[in-house]
Amino acid sequence: MKVLLTGHQGYLGTVMAPMLAEAGHEVTGLDTGLFAECVLGDPVVDPPTLAIDLRDVEPQHLAGFDAVIHLAALSNDPLGSLTPDITYDINHHASTRLGRAAKEAGVSRFLYASTCSVYGSAGDGLVTEDAPLRPLTPYAESKVRVEDDLSALADDSFSPSYLRNATAFGFSPRLRADIVLNNLVGHAVLTGEITVLSDGTPWRPLVHARDIAGAFLATLAAPRETVHSRAFNVGTESNNVTVAEIAEAVAGVVPDAKLNITGETAGDPRSYRVDFSLIRQLLPGYEAKWSIADGARELYEGYLAHGLTKHDFDQKFSRLAHLQRRQSAGTLDARMRPVAL
Repeated sequence: MKVLLTGHQGYLGTVMAPMLAEAGHEVTGLDTGLFAECVLGDPVVDPPTLAIDLRDVEPQHLAGFDAVIHLAALSNDPLGSLTPDITYDINHHASTRLGRAAKEAGVSRFLYASTCSVYGSAGDGLVTEDAPLRPLTPYAESKVRVEDDLSALADDSFSPSYLRNATAFGFSPRLRADIVLNNLVGHAVLTGEITVLSDGTPWRPLVHARDIAGAFLATLAAPRETVHSRAFNVGTESNNVTVAEIAEAVAGVVPDAKLNITGETAGDPRSYRVDFSLIRQLLPGYEAKWSIADGARELYEGYLAHGLTKHDFDQKFSRLAHLQRRQSAGTLDARMRPVAL
């Protein structure tokens, strides 16, 4: 297929683009490069790129594509809470606009990167795709709204799918340090400490970046009727773990790292365990293979091999800090649009 991948210069897109190409798809990226420079290791070779802000995409930009994979978003809950209007502008309104433009351009398949965070605080039971949606942040709320809007666009010529990814982890050349496993491994490597600022009991589902890419590849390959206007939880039940268990996995990988669970009342009320059986049932052959321990080991080895520094960990690879740094430097305006200097 001829595939347009939005956000291809982000954490997930940098992993997904080469996997799509290896599977035989003709890949074009769409990105304004907010995080293009956030590279740990060797320079990244990107696919052909449309340097267009998501808010400016028109149907003519999408003509000729068989599918759109839509990853681009402001992907950070603290950032979303700090600037909720911009989060809704980009993550909700621009995403829905992209769906309408794709439909008008004749794109038949639209794969949307949603999130398991839409389930919010769901308790200890396994939640399926039919569970009530209880988003607790502007980021998660925007995902719910886009799913609803794309569902309203679905018809015989336009088939959206909604992939509700568990919390991502794993090494990417364009690293994110502000997601839980990546963050804990980084602190362990750089400080020798693993600190959990809670009692560690909330549940989190985790999934490796490559397993997320695999889910999108399986959805592209599936018959249209199987994935038409359908949501899929993306992950594996074995990676439904508590925050304390995530920290313990890190302690088992990083030598001599000291584990400290503070017991504080956490500011993040999310707690949910997820049922991932539907994607295995409807997309035969798909399986999320990466364990949390394997991901922690991959991150530990990658951080050491590429010389991760505390400055880059805190500034370059933290979404909120990086965007604030760019705004202070004058290369990004208040509406998160790049400024040409």
